[in-house]
Amino acid sequence: MNPITFHQFLETLSQESASVLNPELQPQDYVPINLSETNPQLHTFNVASSLAWEAFIQAHLNTHQAKVAYGGYLEQRNIYKRSGYFNPSSNNVERNIHLGVDFWLDAGEAIYAPLEATIHSFKNNTNYGDYGPTIILKHDMGQEVFYTLYGHLSMASIDGLTVGKTLKKGTPFATLGAAEVNGDYAPHLHFQIIRDMEGYQGDYPGVCSKKNLDKFAANCPDPNLLLKVY
Repeated sequence: MNPITFHQFLETLSQESASVLNPELQPQDYVPINLSETNPQLHTFNVASSLAWEAFIQAHLNTHQAKVAYGGYLEQRNIYKRSGYFNPSSNNVERNIHLGVDFWLDAGEAIYAPLEATIHSFKNNTNYGDYGPTIILKHDMGQEVFYTLYGHLSMASIDGLTVGKTLKKGTPFATLGAAEVNGDYAPHLHFQIIRDMEGYQGDYPGVCSKKNLDKFAANCPDPNLLLKVY
């Protein structure tokens, strides 16, 4: 399949949204949030502080009377400047373009399989600013096989997990982690679609550089093609 056809394929997998959050959430419970470097509000607090981020996200939710803030696909962000993991001095190539969609809500909230799946791999990615506990699901849809990544989970989400375990669509299989385990972020889910895992296990880049954007955008299409949230 070429990328355009794969996009169409993702859209046809669910006529309605394929939810990764509580299915009882209503459309009015979601509100978009801009975390790009163009948002002047991000200069009003310490973006290196997970506590400051939690306060910022909660204020946004309160203002809009919402339960979940979402956004971020191909968003260029400054938050990654705080970590050498995204800005290695050895090659001077900054990674700051976000390849998934984020859902900001409370730690402990359940995460659900959007489609039938098996556990492909899992890992605790412990670099500062990284995913923390991460699960990758494999979706074999017959004509296409692809993967979905769930980052910033709780430690309990990967304790006792086994590769190859099957999940039915709508099965809760993980919970969101707090800042202490999720890479030092306000609680949120990083959700990403991946066509080719390129040999990665329990991990895959969720942020890329401008130099490599075309490659990663082709391999990681817009999650909303499947989720239909926005």
